[in-house]
Amino acid sequence: MKYLILLFFSFLSFSQQISKVDFIKCDANVQPNFKTKSVYGEITYEFKVLSEIDSIRIDAKNIDFKEVLINGKSVNYKNNKKELILFEGFKKGKNKVSFTYNAIPKQTIYFTGIDKGQQIWTQGQGKFTSHWLPSFDDVNEKVIFNISVTIVEEMNAMSKFTAISNGVLTETKVARSWSEGDNYLSYKFKMQRPMSSYLVMIAIGNFLHKTESSNSGIPLENYYKPMDEDKYQYTYKDSKTIFDFLEKEIGVKYPWKIYRQVPVEDFLYAGMENTSATIFSQDYVVDESGFNDRNYLNVNAHELAHQWFGDLVTAKSGKHHWLQEGFATYYALLAERKVFGDDYFYNQLYSYANRLKVAAKTDTIPVMNEKASSLSFYQKGAWALHYIKESIGEKKFRKAVKNYLKRYQFKNAETDDFLAEIKKVSDFDTENFKKVWLEDYKYPANDINFLLTKNAYIKDLLKLQQERKTILKDKYYLFKTILESNGYFPLKIEVIYQIRNEPFEKVSELYDLAMKSNDVAIRKAVAETLSKVPVSFKSDYETLLNDTSYETKQTSFITLWKNFPEQQSKYLEIAKDWQGRSDKELRILYLTSCILYADTHENDQKASIIALKAIDELKNYTSPSYESSIRQNAFDSYLSIYPENDEVLKNLVNATTHHKWQFTKYARDKIRELIKNEKSYLQFEKLLPDLSIEEKNQLQRLLIK
Repeated sequence: MKYLILLFFSFLSFSQQISKVDFIKCDANVQPNFKTKSVYGEITYEFKVLSEIDSIRIDAKNIDFKEVLINGKSVNYKNNKKELILFEGFKKGKNKVSFTYNAIPKQTIYFTGIDKGQQIWTQGQGKFTSHWLPSFDDVNEKVIFNISVTIVEEMNAMSKFTAISNGVLTETKVARSWSEGDNYLSYKFKMQRPMSSYLVMIAIGNFLHKTESSNSGIPLENYYKPMDEDKYQYTYKDSKTIFDFLEKEIGVKYPWKIYRQVPVEDFLYAGMENTSATIFSQDYVVDESGFNDRNYLNVNAHELAHQWFGDLVTAKSGKHHWLQEGFATYYALLAERKVFGDDYFYNQLYSYANRLKVAAKTDTIPVMNEKASSLSFYQKGAWALHYIKESIGEKKFRKAVKNYLKRYQFKNAETDDFLAEIKKVSDFDTENFKKVWLEDYKYPANDINFLLTKNAYIKDLLKLQQERKTILKDKYYLFKTILESNGYFPLKIEVIYQIRNEPFEKVSELYDLAMKSNDVAIRKAVAETLSKVPVSFKSDYETLLNDTSYETKQTSFITLWKNFPEQQSKYLEIAKDWQGRSDKELRILYLTSCILYADTHENDQKASIIALKAIDELKNYTSPSYESSIRQNAFDSYLSIYPENDEVLKNLVNATTHHKWQFTKYARDKIRELIKNEKSYLQFEKLLPDLSIEEKNQLQRLLIK
């Protein structure tokens, strides 16, 4: 309770500050240091004192300050390790405060990779930029941020690095180090308009980029690692189309001067919509096969839509978070509709609806609640907007959205602000809408079903699903007709799933039709559903090993490996050069299979030699030299075969100290699973003296019985 009271008064204090002090511009020169995992900076803030106030606060988590000047004069200040508190030297009207600082952040800015793969990047939403840049945790304080980034590397080593931040790059120059006198590269970026602090970003790494131009003349800079040049076309496929579509569909010109996208390793989420510069996960850097399995297109459109919904107009509080995520989700879906068509659009709405229906059975927190689930903020928020648009018509909806963005641009808004704009263009019952869609957790089945069945494909899919309990002979002709038709592919996948438990000889003709479709998704469904492959179908099934889908390759390899053990050496030969996506799932599958094959063919000397090399390579993938997705796959495979290797267990303990929470949770859970065995428990105990302090602390907590 004490904490809640302090939190309340802190929020109240800052809310009062915003009404009395207006921070206008920030000129910051930041110098992140990879070796020390620290940030040194010089900052000048311009601000106006609107009315009398005794102290002014700038959020700064565990940051040390020097040389604090207000209007050019040294002043006293307080630093409580949460805020820089100014209490003298300012006057009513215009002021400037400048200072230097040092920070060793525990979050928000991350130092990843080794050697040539080093990267530095930030993630401000939900983490607070004030851990590395003294700024404002309250999203309602909007400032023009001009960030200069100096790369701390010696000239002969740093030429490979590029720095990225918000806004237009106005200058790149060789600069002198502030402390050591060496030469460094400095990148200066400039913004023209204000934004919330959580949207400030920097990214440093070995990046190349290609620049396209939108129809409206906005430069679109798409970044990638040099080794990923051949993946560029699939990673950024349809990016320009998406940009041009959203700008036209939203009806408000893109609000910034440039748009960048940069993938980074071990990013915490799929993507983040920093103003004018989206950061996204390296996992979405894909080739053709990766594109067919999981591509960047939806995330691309979602983060771009946020440049309007979230960056241009920001929700006043978490209660209204759907104004950002619901809009971004819906407009991303509209962009995908442009690329993939109407049936895709309705299929996604149907998928969202099914998830919402299931969730509503246990999730009682409505959309308009800061504790609402991501499913509510994103998918239900998107459905709510679709309901409004279909109710008032596309023309009126566009007008209301345009008016909303214009009225609150570079400001903050709440739900009633948006609904007021809907009310101005229509007689739509916004109060009832708010009660049903935003303030009630229940699933609005009648409204959703009505809107879904406006699409002919959805009608056909629902009708086909009703055949699930019908015996095969009574629906066989229907299935054959669907597989031979030009119907949307999920209908054909539904057929495949309905025949999965039928005797193969009764449905072989249907499987033949599915395989001959040459549709990657339909053939993937065959791979996933056919666990027992008849000899008569073996040759056809083996063609799945050549599909442009890593998921299909993986599934079909495992199925063939189990069904035809006498052919395992053949399948190993086919898979020997496979790598897969950035998580190396196919390479790890191959290495694991080599080890298992050697175990069952003890007299095969060649297989034994290959297996020894595979063991070393697989073990290496568990080390901190690799991304968490690779390490996790390697841990799963290696520990399933050899659960007692000290080196791998040390690497697993190291994983508990990783910055990515999903990976640390995996590592902790894996250790808990292993130490249920007394022998493994004792083995982990013996590792303690060889661990770092942080690793030792993590392991000791897990070993407590």
